[in-house]
Amino acid sequence: MIRSDVSEKRNPATVSLNADLVVVGGGLSGTCCAITAARAGIRVILVTDRPVLGGNASSEVRLWVLGATSHMGNNNRWAREGGVLDELLVENMYRNPEGNPLIFDTVILEKVVQEPNITLLLNTAVHDLEKSDPDTISKVFAFCSQNSTSYELSAPLFCDASGDGIVGFLAGAAFRMGAESSDEFGEKFAPSQEYGELLGHSMYFYSKDTGKPVRFVPPSYAIDVTKEVPRFRRFTAKEQGCQLWWLEYGGRLDTVHDTEKIKWELWKVVYGVWDYIKNSGQFPEAETMTLEWVGTIPGKRESRRFEGDYMLIQQDIVEQRSHYDDVAYGGWSIDLHPADGVFSEKPGCNQWHSKGLYGIPYRSYYSRNIKNLFLAGRIISASHVAFGSARVMATSAYGGQAVGMAAVLCTQQGLLPRDFSSPEKITQLQQALQKRGQHIPGLQLHDPLDLVQEAQLTASSELVLTELTEDTEPRPMVYSVAQLLPVAAGRFPALIVHPYAAEATTLEVELRLSSRPENHTPDVVVATQSLALQPGRNCMKLEFDVTINEPTYAFLVFRKNEQVAFRYSNTRITGVLSVFNLVNAAVSNYGKQEPTEDIGVDAFEFWCPQRRPEGLNLALKLEEGLNAFGVENLRNGLQRPTSHPNAYVADLTDPKPGVTLRWNEKQRIRRIELAFDADFDHPMENVLMTHPESIMPFCVQRFQILDENGNVLAQEQANHQTLRTITFDKSITARQLTIQLEHPSATVPAALMEVRVYKEEGV
Repeated sequence: MIRSDVSEKRNPATVSLNADLVVVGGGLSGTCCAITAARAGIRVILVTDRPVLGGNASSEVRLWVLGATSHMGNNNRWAREGGVLDELLVENMYRNPEGNPLIFDTVILEKVVQEPNITLLLNTAVHDLEKSDPDTISKVFAFCSQNSTSYELSAPLFCDASGDGIVGFLAGAAFRMGAESSDEFGEKFAPSQEYGELLGHSMYFYSKDTGKPVRFVPPSYAIDVTKEVPRFRRFTAKEQGCQLWWLEYGGRLDTVHDTEKIKWELWKVVYGVWDYIKNSGQFPEAETMTLEWVGTIPGKRESRRFEGDYMLIQQDIVEQRSHYDDVAYGGWSIDLHPADGVFSEKPGCNQWHSKGLYGIPYRSYYSRNIKNLFLAGRIISASHVAFGSARVMATSAYGGQAVGMAAVLCTQQGLLPRDFSSPEKITQLQQALQKRGQHIPGLQLHDPLDLVQEAQLTASSELVLTELTEDTEPRPMVYSVAQLLPVAAGRFPALIVHPYAAEATTLEVELRLSSRPENHTPDVVVATQSLALQPGRNCMKLEFDVTINEPTYAFLVFRKNEQVAFRYSNTRITGVLSVFNLVNAAVSNYGKQEPTEDIGVDAFEFWCPQRRPEGLNLALKLEEGLNAFGVENLRNGLQRPTSHPNAYVADLTDPKPGVTLRWNEKQRIRRIELAFDADFDHPMENVLMTHPESIMPFCVQRFQILDENGNVLAQEQANHQTLRTITFDKSITARQLTIQLEHPSATVPAALMEVRVYKEEGV
């Protein structure tokens, strides 16, 4: 029994914790930052004011995680973000292809609690801080309402990934809110005069069909959307969750301090929408439906943006500028919304895409005036226009990983964030990130400690692509179609296609390239042909008098003709796919981007894959096979297709595919790192969308590693992840390693993106 009659003021229990890095904010950017740093060996405190991790991706908000892949609605091929974020999304696909947001919560939480270097504080809000000098944070103060405990969290380094920038704000870090004028940075999409309006918050709901009539009596605060919401006619009974992203409000208010007010307005809208769906008589299919879930906190888009040593701007995105200190990339459109949100007469968003990925420099990820403060998430140093692209969760998380690794290197070398921005230091950070699966456009990994660089590489077979077999019935050309082919420097190879014509007609063919080799926007037409087709099956040999200057992807384009059909191939190969001149209205893709005025963005066509189980390769034959899948790709420093497949691919007829590494002398080996193809072209939306498979079709699931005597050193029977690390308890000695692979299926040959071998575990 506890009894106290003291009338003096009491204080809650107080716990003091120390770490190398304190990360404030448990959204995906903070979570990926914390995991990255902890795995690299430093002590991390991850503190968040929410009961679960994931931020806008959590079950509290239920927004799908997207970034450069943009729902497969732009021209960014193989663009899904790597590293820890890739691991989370791939694991979620394996466990949760149905998109249950509660399961995604468990995936994120599991990855965090498995890390012994992370101290996780949920339901704990940072409210104050202490500084050792005007430019340096020494500790932050937080309170957990669930256990009535105050925390004092001390560290030499802090990362603000809180969304609203609570640490940066309290510390006096320079920040902005609202839009810059076009004059400040020369951004043509920026307004002529700066203003304070922002992107608003959104609130979602889920519904379900009960199989019996269900009535709905709206709460008194529900609004009449037919009178107050200009775009109410867009509502359907089928849309739910973040498909309702445009239920947005608050851009003219203070999106930090007015959040509770904004939340109430959104509740009024949500229940008004459901009242309309249930009771207007316009949706008879809703008679048996009921509300299953309504968000209790809004999903935030924009509030404070903090100033670093570099501010990302529109031209960085559209022109795909490279920076010496790029550590991450983006690829979502410049996606800005009207300040009045759902109450606006304007469209819900303006999305303008670039032709490919753009780099984000390290100098955007730390405060310019608080010496030991990193920035991660949507608060990084970017203009309002550039923020419209960089703000999305996958891009934010990718930057968080860069911050986590930067914190590790700063800790190891006793440096502050700005110290690592020098050209001499930044290479260390870039290389450390690339080792952990962080693709950085334009960069390749060069690791002198990797023993593979000294090895002789051989393979049991190497794919030479000579044919994509005819496996389907002829399919009419609903869209213009193009086959991406990885071609070497030299004369473009002749090939044979078999179009089927319903009547005599002409089929227009184009050979296209991208104006930038690393892009996949076919904006350069290098040759055209017109094929005269007769009714029925036609055998057409295509020869183009074209010389390719460097290895790249060529687009063999067949312009839409409704009288023509093609057969497709069930064979899927790493780094080879078909694309279509599709429309994807969800990301403002209407087949072609055509700005009506000079707003500083390009006009170009969209050529996008179809989602599986569609998206088969176009059946064709090549007179000279494409030899783009050799074993040397395993050590070229790239783990995904870029301007080339960058993969070793075995011949599908090889019954026992494998790669052998041989050295002149015996090597002491402690760690082997393998990179497989978990399909970086698939967006892996984590909620709402049901995916056709839980393991990517290109991913090798079974493999063995043997020494020169045939001893099995390691094996795996159920791999589904991109990166696999084999660490031996004690170093093994071998002159030769053989990695034996199994083909993923009868129609997909085994592929391996990278192999690295190290002497010591901690390298």
